[in-house]
Amino acid sequence: MGQVNGCLSIDRLEAADRAADIRISDWGAIHGSLTLAEQRRQAARCMDCGVPFCHGGRLLSGMASGCPLSNLIPETNDLLYRGCDRAALARLLMTNPLPEFTGRVCPAPCEAACMCAFHQEAVTIRANEHAIIEMGFANGWMPIIPPPKKERGSVAVIGSGPAGLACAITLRRMEYAVTVFEKEDRPGGLLMYGIPNMKLEKETIDRRVEWMKLSGIAFKLNAEVTDAKSLLNNNGGKFDAVALCCGAREPRDLAVEGRELSGVMFAVDYLTQATRAVLGHFESSSTARGKDVVILGGGDTGNDCVATAIRQGCKSVTQLEILPRPPAERLPANPWPEWARTLKVDYGQQEAIAFEGRDPRVYEAATEAFIGEDGAVRSVRANVKGETREFPAKLVLLAMGFTGPERKLVQSLGIEADARGRVFESGYQTSIPGVFTAGDMRRGQSLVVWAIHEGKAAAAAIGQHLNKDADDCG
Repeated sequence: MGQVNGCLSIDRLEAADRAADIRISDWGAIHGSLTLAEQRRQAARCMDCGVPFCHGGRLLSGMASGCPLSNLIPETNDLLYRGCDRAALARLLMTNPLPEFTGRVCPAPCEAACMCAFHQEAVTIRANEHAIIEMGFANGWMPIIPPPKKERGSVAVIGSGPAGLACAITLRRMEYAVTVFEKEDRPGGLLMYGIPNMKLEKETIDRRVEWMKLSGIAFKLNAEVTDAKSLLNNNGGKFDAVALCCGAREPRDLAVEGRELSGVMFAVDYLTQATRAVLGHFESSSTARGKDVVILGGGDTGNDCVATAIRQGCKSVTQLEILPRPPAERLPANPWPEWARTLKVDYGQQEAIAFEGRDPRVYEAATEAFIGEDGAVRSVRANVKGETREFPAKLVLLAMGFTGPERKLVQSLGIEADARGRVFESGYQTSIPGVFTAGDMRRGQSLVVWAIHEGKAAAAAIGQHLNKDADDCG
């Protein structure tokens, strides 16, 4: 499997991103790609290691290690290396219904668990996956799901993020009629409005949705569901089951002085407005143009806000992180194959360095107050390593994660949630018989790859439930 001594004789090679000082002037994709020959050579680095932790899919120290989808990574890489591209695609799609998304925005816990990563650089698993699915679409190797001779039942999927899309595709392959309800004007959930275009081009979502429509999956947009129970056929609706895949969109707030000032807003609202503006070719009402921007939170969302603010023409951008600066190398308490808790400079920070000549992150910074003038924010006061500092700010973005599904939604749906806001009664079943849940709504804020895993698992649970009901009916 793979090239003999491949990982010893071939160095890891990643496609160069567009130069940071150039790409900040547009909203185009930041990542480049290798030639097919180069990508095959990278796949050759994946050898028969004997214990492929990469597709183990487990939590170690609370973090993902290996692929939650249990992708057959060594086999897929070997097929790519040998030029068996259609077979590689078929092997990939056996476990992952949406590889074009994981191939772009997944942080690749599979690579963190790669045996090569124990002593050198990991195999380019994510880039290999991306190359395979793009060949599939480009060459017409993505046949639609054929219509069944007789549909086994009907299911409503509420939400069209990665969990909802994965659930819908899996159910359709199981020969159910599927209708996806999305409250926004475009499908995709946070893939559409929570991730900026330069990180995930929206044409990629449109392409997949079109494939799903051709496969017989219906979409209803601008359709906010507030009563899941009423959709069930035993309550006057027309569906045998309902899958709630509404995400965990309740943002974590910060109760400090000045929170009510204008110019202080949640990051998810800011990113949504920014993407709407890009797609509609107009300027956002909450633009960062000409403003000092302060972002609270050092994660992926905060990084996306940095990149977005720079493209909107901000004056400056600062990212306040409450945690200490991560180490440059693994510590003994963070061994392989755990996710490496080391310092990373993501695309947004790279662009800030090109834009201002400095990393925008300030570590061990606890925000104490927002200082205002005439009802609008003008600065942020924070305690940084025991020292009080004030950062100029005309726009403050709260990117501190999410606490669970939107509370109003949970209440209106009439379903029960646990103390952490997660919605489930047992497995993927909610407190309402026939209503299931998946993704961030069930497990809490997590990775796109976990959402896809959840969507598939919820579809399987629905199938078992409906088959049992059919058996009970004789």
